[in-house]
Amino acid sequence: MTKQQDSALPKALLRPIGRAVVQHQMIQSGDRILVGLSGGKDSLTLLLALRHLQRHAPVDFELAACTVDPEIPGFDPSPLRDYLAELGVPYFYESQAIMAQAEVSMQGDSFCAFCSRMKRGILYSVARREGYGVLALGQHLDDLAESLLMSLMYQGKLHTMKANYVIDAGDLRVIRPLVAVRESQTRAFAQQAGLPVILDNCPACYSKPQQRARIKALLHEESQHNKQLFSNLQAAMLPLVSDRGNVSHD
Repeated sequence: MTKQQDSALPKALLRPIGRAVVQHQMIQSGDRILVGLSGGKDSLTLLLALRHLQRHAPVDFELAACTVDPEIPGFDPSPLRDYLAELGVPYFYESQAIMAQAEVSMQGDSFCAFCSRMKRGILYSVARREGYGVLALGQHLDDLAESLLMSLMYQGKLHTMKANYVIDAGDLRVIRPLVAVRESQTRAFAQQAGLPVILDNCPACYSKPQQRARIKALLHEESQHNKQLFSNLQAAMLPLVSDRGNVSHD
């Protein structure tokens, strides 16, 4: 990361990330962390934030990134190669025809959920192959709130994404350093810093019915009337987010 890029990270973004990393004990000395890099604003923000911590935090850890190309028309992650080379971050690229596989294998599930599980499995495989014991994902506070409402409304369960957990196989940890960051913050930072965001990084999602899109709209509407909505949801979700038990899906 250049000095200019390093200084572009605002304190309003770094503070909640740093607090979450410490609160949930996400990073330990000697960790080798693989970032799931879709090329969207969230994963790019996560990568740069972790790169900043790597340079300035009092803990030594290694950092790499991996992009999973689902071979969907319109998705072109090629600009990420040069960008990661400029940052000096090791970069892995995996390609698999996930959309084509979904047409054959998907049963009673949304395409986004199927694609997410497939990508996660590929990231696990890359982490194991390359010797990275921690997988960092870019879900933020808005994502966690949406998952909570979807779980309540469609499954009758009290569940959301966790900040730090060991997968069922026991050999990898998953961390989410952006759990206290709003999507509006990653969007503003990506624009301000001129990040090489891959627009429409999953074009197929926009043509598939989505429960999440409806929940996102519902939360947005309510937030116009309740300015404390997301801070209240964050406080309410803390026991779920902090749970360190194994989980194989979210």
